[in-house]
Amino acid sequence: MSHKNLFAAGLTAAFTLTGGLAFAQEDCERGALDKMFCDANGDLVADAPTDPEMLKDPSTLVFAYTPVEDPAIYEDIWTPFIDHLEEVTGKDVQFFAVQSNSAEVEAMRSGRLHIAGFSTGPTPFAVNLAGVEPFAIMGADDGQFGYKLQVYTQADSDIKEMKDLAGKRIAHTSPTSNSGNQAPRALFPDLGVVPDEDYEVTYSGSHDQSMLGVVAGDYDAAPVASEVVDRMAERGLYDPEDVRIVWESDPFPTTSYGVAHDLAPELKDKIKEAFFSFDFEGTALGEEFAGVSKFVPITYKDQWAVIRQIQKANGVEYTPQGLAAE
Repeated sequence: MSHKNLFAAGLTAAFTLTGGLAFAQEDCERGALDKMFCDANGDLVADAPTDPEMLKDPSTLVFAYTPVEDPAIYEDIWTPFIDHLEEVTGKDVQFFAVQSNSAEVEAMRSGRLHIAGFSTGPTPFAVNLAGVEPFAIMGADDGQFGYKLQVYTQADSDIKEMKDLAGKRIAHTSPTSNSGNQAPRALFPDLGVVPDEDYEVTYSGSHDQSMLGVVAGDYDAAPVASEVVDRMAERGLYDPEDVRIVWESDPFPTTSYGVAHDLAPELKDKIKEAFFSFDFEGTALGEEFAGVSKFVPITYKDQWAVIRQIQKANGVEYTPQGLAAE
C-alpha cells in the first residue's frame, strides 16, 4: 500500500472512531453533511444538538489557525487576539499548532478543537465532516474581503500568457487547496491550458513552497494565493522583482473562522463578540495581515458558493478519503 493510501486509511479510521463518539442522526435533513449532523434550517451547516446534555462549555478553549510553514511565528502573531478572546469569554484559550488541513479537521470533529481558521478550500470539508460553523472572515474597514488566484513565473521567463504553461513544470500546492489546485483545474481550461494534460502537476505542499520554488527556478510557474505571497514579500522571503504575474482571477474568500457546532449558545455568542470587537490596529496580527482592520460577518451558504461550485467541477466529495488527498 502506498504512503498516500496508508494515510487515507488511517484518516478514515480516525473519522470512524471519532464519529462513534457521537450519536448518528438517522432521520433528519443533512444535505452533504456527515451522518452525525443535521441541517433542519437549510443553511448548509450543522445544527446545534437539540439535547442540552450534548452542548459543551469547556473551561479551556482551543484555537487553531490554518497550517503554515512556521506555526511558532503565528502563535506569537495571534497572541493579542487570544488575550482578547480570553477577556471576552472569561475562558483560558490555548493555541493549537496544526500540521495539516486533515489534522485540523479531525481535531475539530473529535472535539479537541473549538475555534479555528480554515483555509478556503478545506473549509467545506470542515463544515461537512467536522460540524464547523463559519461566521467570520478578515476584511477591510468597508467590509470588503478576499484574495486572488495569481499565476507567478520568473521575471525573465518566456511564459507570457496562460497557454505558455504547456509543457512546463508547474507547481500546485495540495489537492484540497482552492487557489493552489481546485480553482486552476476549474478555470485554466477556459484560458487555454489543462492541468495534467498540457502540463504535469507537481504538488509543492504549500503556497510558500510553490512561490519559493518559482523564485529558485525549481518550477516554471505556480498558481498561488495573493494574500500568502504578499505576506511573504513583506517579510522579505523573496524579491518581487524576481517574479511577475502571468494572470490573476477575481477575488475569492479568504480563511474562514468558525466554531464547533456543539458549543453552548451563550459561549458561541461570546466567541463571536470577541471576533467582531477585536481591534487589529497596532497589533502583530494587524501588521501580518496588511489591509485588514476587522473581522467581517459571513455565512458559509453565501460566501462559499463559488468555492463549492469550483469543487463540484473538480468532482470533490466531502469525505475522509477526499480530505486525505490533501
